[in-house]
Amino acid sequence: MAVAAEKLIAIDEFFAWQQRQEKRYELVDGVPMEMMTGASQMHDFIVTNMIAVLKDKLRGGRCHPTTADIALRTRSRSLRRPDVTVTCEPPRGDIYEAREPRMVVEVLSPSNTGLKWNRKLNEYRRLDALEYILFVDSEAVGVTLLTRTGTGWDDVDADRLIDVIEFPKLNCRMTLAEIYEGTGLKEETEGGQQA
Repeated sequence: MAVAAEKLIAIDEFFAWQQRQEKRYELVDGVPMEMMTGASQMHDFIVTNMIAVLKDKLRGGRCHPTTADIALRTRSRSLRRPDVTVTCEPPRGDIYEAREPRMVVEVLSPSNTGLKWNRKLNEYRRLDALEYILFVDSEAVGVTLLTRTGTGWDDVDADRLIDVIEFPKLNCRMTLAEIYEGTGLKEETEGGQQA
């Protein structure tokens, strides 16, 4: 849902405006867009698992996870809010964006999939510091990891709880069992049924 705007707003104006709002917004080409609210408990559970696992795995290093309250500047007049971002900058009270994002995590739900993801994915891929984009399914065990290479992005799918996903540039690895711990979600069998 777009907010009526007489003119396109700049990112600094947006941050000042956002502070006075009750709801959370992204900025898309200079226009504030209200974010979807009411994530399912499963979506939220997976997000908190990701934050907990990443916080533990990255402990002692420069990098740390952030919530969707921290924005990413993806274009000159666009800000996105991934479910989880890993950044390697120290936290500051006067900054509302991750300026050195190294990884983004998006938890996919039936209500947040579709064509808009192509645009968002392209915006993420343009971020020079970003090394990893992780998509996590919230209906069945399964992730897709995109890793920056010298010439583009490689993707790897994993759908077993014992599968390990690696983030070597962050000196981090995790299993799908850690991501899905406590969710009750099962692996899919070859027939498409959950095991």
